[in-house]
Amino acid sequence: MAGAVPESEELRRNGLTLGVALAAIALLVLTGLQVIPPLVAGLLGEDEAPDQLLVSAMLLNIALVLFGWRRLSMLRAEVVHSRAAAATARELAETDALTGCLNRRSIHRAAQDLLRKAQARQQVLAIAMLDLDNFKHVNDLHSHQAGDVLLRTAAERLRHHLPPEALLARVGGDEFVCITAFDPQNPEPIERLAAIWIEQVGQKIAWNGIELEASVSVGLSRSDDGDADVETMLHKADIAMFHAKRQGRNQIAWFSLTMENELRFRSALETGMRRGIIQGEFVPYYEKQIDLASGELVGFEMLARWLSPTLGKIGPDIFIPIAEEIGAIADLSEAVIRQALRDAQQWDPGLTLAVNISPVQLRDPWFAQKLLKMLVETNFPPHRLEIEITESNLHENIGLVRTMITSLKNQGIRVSLDDFGTGYSSLAQLRSLPFDRIKIDRSFITNLPESSENQAIVRSIISLGQGLGMPVTAEGVETEAVLAALANFQGLKAQGYLYGHPEPADATLDALRELHLTLDRTDVDTPPLDTGKHFRAA
Repeated sequence: MAGAVPESEELRRNGLTLGVALAAIALLVLTGLQVIPPLVAGLLGEDEAPDQLLVSAMLLNIALVLFGWRRLSMLRAEVVHSRAAAATARELAETDALTGCLNRRSIHRAAQDLLRKAQARQQVLAIAMLDLDNFKHVNDLHSHQAGDVLLRTAAERLRHHLPPEALLARVGGDEFVCITAFDPQNPEPIERLAAIWIEQVGQKIAWNGIELEASVSVGLSRSDDGDADVETMLHKADIAMFHAKRQGRNQIAWFSLTMENELRFRSALETGMRRGIIQGEFVPYYEKQIDLASGELVGFEMLARWLSPTLGKIGPDIFIPIAEEIGAIADLSEAVIRQALRDAQQWDPGLTLAVNISPVQLRDPWFAQKLLKMLVETNFPPHRLEIEITESNLHENIGLVRTMITSLKNQGIRVSLDDFGTGYSSLAQLRSLPFDRIKIDRSFITNLPESSENQAIVRSIISLGQGLGMPVTAEGVETEAVLAALANFQGLKAQGYLYGHPEPADATLDALRELHLTLDRTDVDTPPLDTGKHFRAA
């Protein structure tokens, strides 16, 4: 640290100052023996007077003694301050300023020391990697101050339950490491401790009139599983933690070799996705939407697919969660939506295009402006576009959702509430949000003929939509039996595999040409076809 006095320099200064002081004391004694007796005699009235030169020498020696003593005291105070500053610098370098935990730099050395002690006692180390599952969401939604409160509270709760000699470090933005020794024949106490951490960290935190909440995923590794190198153990615990998050979060997972293989595959997926977005490997597929009353094709829902040159065609259930985690979902979604707008330009102007947006885009205050820019770039009419928002996302920030919907509708875009029946929206929320359509989740449709309970739910949703002036779409229509059951209801649109699987742009365009539903059709006088039957799967 700058300003700290090296030990050799400190010794040299002290020695020099002490030498000067000792020499001054010695000279003071010698001159005093010659000056003091005559001085005393003079004071007693005798004629003898001290030599003035010796008096001056004695006074100079007194001054040197006082200077040396003062200088020595100052040096000692400087050394004390320098050592305290060095200790503070070491503490700052080894601990996390926000939480008071060890940091990534210091945990390795502390863990090696703990490992040596554990091995001497015939014990092994358990390394727990903990990640706050929705920390980024709290940061984005409630500010970084709220995130700091969440981190400090999590650290306090973890520290409160640490065994003796255990280590706690913050090694990332929302990642902590806990290391403790245990009996290799009995890992159950470690699992119980991890369960306590999950339960304690998951408790809500009151802050500024709101409640902050974060679950935690825990990955565990042990020092007797292969190499006992601290870096390797931390890496294994990190892999196990990612596995716990993929299993649904708020979970505990011990490291296994299969996890490492999965992580390599995950890493390959992430790399391939980042490259694929740039190279246009993510493309729109189109699922038909049918008006049940007329049986006519009225539009399509766009569904993204990844056409990877190495992995083949990959569905959104695999790549969308990863894209959201790595922060690539906005770029991916915007690229696919832009291409879908270009594709739909060639369709009949009466056909609509529906696209889903992710929760990340829903939290983006500039998304409506970005979408308007895409509409302008592609010259696509806003009234033909329908944005679908999943119901489960409404509870995150109802004010932001309302602003987003209003902004989209002001541009002429219609907005649908997707997967209705599976989320948390109340009737009051639904009435306050200006949706244009409700889409019933497929889980209520696929077994509609056999389930009287689902029939009642579907009937209630349709009645709710009619009461609020919102038309309804049924997703997941896959059989003639489901279609017949839906025939009992009025004013529905439907989509599902009964009308064909989602198809790429070229196949969709070819099918539309056969139906004379493209801008390049030549025979506008051809009578309309029963496109509902035409598109049904054989």
